[in-house]
Amino acid sequence: MFGDDAVSRSLGIELLEFGDGRSSASMRVTDSMVNGHAVVHGGYVFLLAETAFAYACNSRGPATVTTGAEISFVAAAEAGDLLIATAEERTRFGRNGIYDVTVRRGDTVIAEFRGRSRTSGRVEGEA
Repeated sequence: MFGDDAVSRSLGIELLEFGDGRSSASMRVTDSMVNGHAVVHGGYVFLLAETAFAYACNSRGPATVTTGAEISFVAAAEAGDLLIATAEERTRFGRNGIYDVTVRRGDTVIAEFRGRSRTSGRVEGEA
């Protein structure tokens, strides 16, 4: 799945952990990700969190997509900061799941993300 993820690769996102309803991914904030307030644009933080979420909810095999998500930004990040998003499955029910993702810079929490997923029924890699 990561090999086909051109967006994540183009932003320098690295998959650090993947499996059993968990994943973590990192991204270095670049100058082009910083907004007029000299902090990372929230869309990039969301994208990193959603990427970790996607790998966590697809870690069990069946292709799974996002049905909804929300994020709370709690601290700012700046150019040069290394952000790490850690996703954990909270529950699965039927074809649905709920996952929490924490985005950190070192020990500082930057954002908390909650994602909802739905399994499509097909296995990743099938036509």
